[in-house]
Amino acid sequence: MSGVQPEKLRGRRGKAVCALLLATSILALLRAAQLHAQETELRGEVSESAILSDQQRKARSLVLAQQAAANAAAQDNAPARTYLPASAGAVPDDTDAANSSTSVFDPPQASDDASADTPAPPKPRRTSTARQNAADKAKDKAADKSKKKKSTTAATDPTTTSTTAATATTDDTDSTAADQEAANRRALTIDSVDRQKLDAGAERTAAIEGQNKKPEDDPFAATGVKWGTFVIRPTIEQGLTATTNGDSSSAGTSALLSETALRFTAASDWRENSATIDGYGIFRETVSGYPVHDAQGRIEGQLNVDLDKELRAIAKLGYEAVPESASSPDAIAGVSTQPLRQTIDGSIGVEKAIGKMRYTLTGAVSHDFYGDAKLSDGTSLSQKDQDNTLYTATLRTGYEISPALTPFTEIEVGRRAYDQRIDNEGFERSSTRLGARAGLQLDMGEKLSGEFSAGWLREAIDDKSLEAISGATVNADLKWSPQRGTTIGLTGKTTVETTTTSGESGDILYSGRLTAERLIRANLTANAALGLDWRDYVGIDGHDRILSAEAGLTWWLNRYAGLTTRVRTEKLTSNLPGRDYTANSIYLGVKVQR
Repeated sequence: MSGVQPEKLRGRRGKAVCALLLATSILALLRAAQLHAQETELRGEVSESAILSDQQRKARSLVLAQQAAANAAAQDNAPARTYLPASAGAVPDDTDAANSSTSVFDPPQASDDASADTPAPPKPRRTSTARQNAADKAKDKAADKSKKKKSTTAATDPTTTSTTAATATTDDTDSTAADQEAANRRALTIDSVDRQKLDAGAERTAAIEGQNKKPEDDPFAATGVKWGTFVIRPTIEQGLTATTNGDSSSAGTSALLSETALRFTAASDWRENSATIDGYGIFRETVSGYPVHDAQGRIEGQLNVDLDKELRAIAKLGYEAVPESASSPDAIAGVSTQPLRQTIDGSIGVEKAIGKMRYTLTGAVSHDFYGDAKLSDGTSLSQKDQDNTLYTATLRTGYEISPALTPFTEIEVGRRAYDQRIDNEGFERSSTRLGARAGLQLDMGEKLSGEFSAGWLREAIDDKSLEAISGATVNADLKWSPQRGTTIGLTGKTTVETTTTSGESGDILYSGRLTAERLIRANLTANAALGLDWRDYVGIDGHDRILSAEAGLTWWLNRYAGLTTRVRTEKLTSNLPGRDYTANSIYLGVKVQR
């Protein structure tokens, strides 16, 4: 019994020790502690402050390691103390001990003997350039501050020992502070370059308003006047015309005329639909020479309305007042003033696009009414028998081959009704019109645009004794720009002219104009025109040919005023007696626009 009890006691003590260690381990594990990765902030996002802190810590460690290395080197270089025994004469005196810098613990010297047992020790590794430079800079800075402090202290009280001791203590403190400053120097951030101060002498950046603006296409074009939702561009031209034929007639003579021309255009600035209004007025009065007193003008408006995505309506309305020309077949001889012809016209059309097909239906009305002619004896001659109204309807069908080319065909039907069914000579002048045309519409932008067509037109007069007016028709309106600043235009028109002359039906007038305009400079524009008119009489063997040419220049002094001049020649040749004439003229005037 006595032998077994000690073993049980030892077993109980061992179990108690194991239980104590286990409890201690469990408490250590349950203790709240951050992981090493979290302590070093390597898990999750790393902030800039953590990076700077780590850099400063490494810099301080580097400086401390350098200081420790420097202290160790200084201790190694210090001479070893000479052993002095307690009893004199225990060891022989070594006269070279004082001059010796070696130690018994130093490694053996290198030998040139290759068979030596102890090889030459390797050379110590050089300190890195970066560490050496950092240490040198820190030492230089500390030395400079130490010199300044020492010089200041010496100048104040060179004989005071306490002051000297304090200065030495301050030097040590400054040296330590310099080392700490070098170690705690903040590292440069990534965006430090962007935060540099601007150079005060640098050139200032120009403002947005001062940048180069895009030059205007036409710097001398009229700017216009805002009136409601329209922009109006008025123009007035005043000058003198010297001509060899005052009224362009076979009896006309030379004259000096005062000519005034008023023109204006108005365009809407609506967001969807659009409207335009154009007008002009020309007044001519004789200054000297052949008497001329006439005035003419026209005003026309157009309205475009988009009814649907592929449906569009176009409406036009105009008024014109022009005196009968002295060269007209209906001109009255021996009068002081030719009758005034006034025209009111209007039309409305609907355009519809279905796929590549294009349809246009247009209805038009034109009413002509004439004033009285004033004779030389002061009496007047009525021209009411010439008043008439023309109603027409035109259907155009086109096929869009491409956005630039659209061939089309047109069919026209109409009726001309005279206010006086039977004229003063006893003829019924009312007639029925029928025509057909085929043409091509071009749309190549600014390079080439417009249309031309050719066909046949017939106007049958109700009076069977009068021959129907019929013939080929040619119409054109093209604009071509071979280069920027140059525009060439070609216009052609076929017109049926009626008459109340006894036994005559009327005539067909073909008119053609070739125009050119060239922008020589921004403020200098040149223009030229060639004209050819051919009048074919119906019912008689007669015809007229009119040739004309014109050239002009406009020099703008500024955006609102300029000088203009033009020369013109016109010649009419006819196989009918008393109709030939030639007229040459030159014009010089001032043009003002807004």
